[in-house]
Amino acid sequence: MHDTLVQVRREDHLWWVGLDRPAKHNALDQAMVAELETVLDEARRSPSILIVHSTTPGMFAAGADIAELRDRDADAALLAINAGLFERLEAHRWPTIALVDGPAFGGGCELALACDFRIASGNARFAQPELSLGIIAGAGANWRLPQLVGLPIARRMLYAGARLDAHQALTAGLVDEVTDNGDELPERGRVLANTIAERSWRALELTKLALRSRQPTTTAFDLAAQALLFDGDDKHARMTAFLERRKR
Repeated sequence: MHDTLVQVRREDHLWWVGLDRPAKHNALDQAMVAELETVLDEARRSPSILIVHSTTPGMFAAGADIAELRDRDADAALLAINAGLFERLEAHRWPTIALVDGPAFGGGCELALACDFRIASGNARFAQPELSLGIIAGAGANWRLPQLVGLPIARRMLYAGARLDAHQALTAGLVDEVTDNGDELPERGRVLANTIAERSWRALELTKLALRSRQPTTTAFDLAAQALLFDGDDKHARMTAFLERRKR
């Protein structure tokens, strides 16, 4: 369907979850989040490994939809629309894999961080530019990013907006593999998923629960901080400037 923002293809135990909003570089709006939530509801019913990717080559997810974010207030922030989705993605009963073939900025980077594995092509770029827009990376990057890359690199990405290319991300521990080009990503994802699927599904599920037991409480602070920022004039002005620059 043309109005579907997420394309799902099932291949035995593999669920290929394709982001399909190319005109907006797969920016996550509320409609796409709702569709992803539905996919997660369905996938948790039987053993499944999710492979999150873009249906358009050279793309992953450019972030949250700034036009929507600009008009959200504190009440909307407290709904934790993106944060809630990423929490549920991370809590999927079995492992998940992100295939990154382009920019993964802001919410797009947080989407990849919420997956268990990240495989990137040479086109991949990772960044958390939220502070330049008057908000924080309130959907998990404040704690998932330091867990993966350590505080020094996380600080550079969060405070200074530093971008990591695919090979820098590999060196930092942000991604698990890098392919020469995007065409190789699906097969690399399939190989990894099939290797995982050779294990006991119940043991995989219990191991995920064990690893998640050390999750910090940062998310509660992020919700309160984001709500405060969403009600401020600075956020609205910065996002308006961003949208005007993009139009030009």
